[in-house]
Amino acid sequence: MKAHEIDYHIYGEEMQYVEIELDPQEIVVAESGSFMMMDNGIKMETIFGDGSQQQSGLFDKLLSAGKRVLTGESLFMTAYLNQNNTKSKVSFASPYPGKIVAIDLTQFGGKFVCQKDSFLCAAKGVSVGIEFSKKIGRGLFGGEGFIMQKIEGDGMAFVHSGGTLAKKELAAGEILKVDTGCIVGFSKDVDYDIEFIGGIKNTIFGGEGMFYATLRGPGTVYIQSLPFSRLADRIIASAPKAGGNGREEGSLLGGIGRLLDGDNRF
Repeated sequence: MKAHEIDYHIYGEEMQYVEIELDPQEIVVAESGSFMMMDNGIKMETIFGDGSQQQSGLFDKLLSAGKRVLTGESLFMTAYLNQNNTKSKVSFASPYPGKIVAIDLTQFGGKFVCQKDSFLCAAKGVSVGIEFSKKIGRGLFGGEGFIMQKIEGDGMAFVHSGGTLAKKELAAGEILKVDTGCIVGFSKDVDYDIEFIGGIKNTIFGGEGMFYATLRGPGTVYIQSLPFSRLADRIIASAPKAGGNGREEGSLLGGIGRLLDGDNRF
């Protein structure tokens, strides 16, 4: 194996974290902001790109980092090296409620395609790049544009999903229709396209958007019940309007809150 062979354990139910066990001199790479805790003796180092090109020339490193920029990620990642003579542990937390998915790339033919921002961490040697769409419709209406992330190699990688996770095994020719934002990722043999919902009432009043994704097997597909974009939209919609005091103005609780604050206006 080219990638470091790491052991892991996932803890929690709704707000999960993954604990990586590193042998001496083993390395795990992670996105910035996902670190939770680590044993003494593990060295943290910022690296250029995804860490898979550290032994290559400058051009390869720049290409690796450039691919990450196209997916909206930082130019840099963080590597965690176990400098102890015994096994040590480092943990990474999910950014919002959901599930962490362990992806053994050897079981997916060395490649897994996922939504950008879903990658959490991986064994040193795993490459995190971009997957361009070859279809105009998918690029224009796919929610994530022309670009998704691809994770390649022969090691372990970990991605994050929002809400409850569903795993579907599609037979050859079997089609699954999914909201574009609910896709976590899929194996390399799954064909991904965009389809128009159709119907004037569905388009204008349906509230589900104009397009959905069609995933055609064979292959494995992971679906999330709560995409971060949907969660963010609900939070924004519930946020107090400018000039408000943070309470529902027309509610009973809002009136009680104003009374407790010494505000006699009802």
